[in-house]
Amino acid sequence: MDYASILQLLDSTIRLSTPLLLACLAGLWSERAGIFDIGLEGKMLAAAMASATVASLTAAAPGWSLFGIELTWAKSLLSPVIWGLIAGILASVIFALIHGVASITFRGNQLISGFALNFIAAGLTVLVAQRVFGQGGRTPQLAGDARFPPLTLPLSDEIREIPGIGPLWYEVISGHAILVYVAFAIVPLTWWLMYRTRYGLRLRAVGENPAAVDTAGISVIRLRYSALIITGILCGIAGAYMSTALQAGFGRDMTAGRGYIALAALIFAKWRPVAALWSCLLFGFFQALALRPDIVTAVVQFRVPGPILDSLPYILTVLVLAGFIGKATPPRAGGEPYTKER
Repeated sequence: MDYASILQLLDSTIRLSTPLLLACLAGLWSERAGIFDIGLEGKMLAAAMASATVASLTAAAPGWSLFGIELTWAKSLLSPVIWGLIAGILASVIFALIHGVASITFRGNQLISGFALNFIAAGLTVLVAQRVFGQGGRTPQLAGDARFPPLTLPLSDEIREIPGIGPLWYEVISGHAILVYVAFAIVPLTWWLMYRTRYGLRLRAVGENPAAVDTAGISVIRLRYSALIITGILCGIAGAYMSTALQAGFGRDMTAGRGYIALAALIFAKWRPVAALWSCLLFGFFQALALRPDIVTAVVQFRVPGPILDSLPYILTVLVLAGFIGKATPPRAGGEPYTKER
């Protein structure tokens, strides 16, 4: 396996790990606040559909309208892909708030609420896409300003020919959509907010002992809702990235279990932001291997069947969830609705 193949594999790893990283950080915020969120998959799926739909309709203006509303004016304000990103975030936040109403306000079972949102998203996204476009639950192929273009970082062309670091910078680090860099920048931001701010301290305390937080005069409900809103924003960015950057449109069940893989990565990382980055890169690496069977064959010296390579991320997910890769202790109050003592 030559250096160029390694660079291509690393490049694919970064692209494929980005939605996992965003969803993993989303789960970190909610679970640190004591809310187990199985519905990451549904939020990403809703965001992917909303983002691709709005980006496609806005890019086609004039001549397109959504539920009778002309979209010509929107295109003159922001590019279609930005409108798509906003729509994706809004759709995900709405799903997050529904989960909050069910699990926080009405103190319902958090796992059942999350699974219900996943099922709703799986059917509703296809139904809406079919109603708007009539293409079997898909959106049209996105192109031009309806997609996030790759960014060329400074000095990419100048140092491209330098052995070692030049190709690494040009092929692996540069050339990604802006949401990739946003996702990686959110990791240190999450660490700082979680461990160096008063809000983060209170949020972690809610996940461990909500009664103590309530006794201190701090609203447990408000903190948990704020965490779910952050979760919705991050899942919205993840879904928008999948349909407007990683791929060129929305398709049925396009998240393909990434929400569950992100939860496994979160457990593997023991609910820590920096460890979540490396955990998601590992899962993304296995997904990238499935796309490059020639590299696997060159390493192991025999042909590995494609279905086995495709199943590697899910096998690793099962191993993590079964506890074979280290013991992970979740926040003590996780999954338990809080009832204020009178």
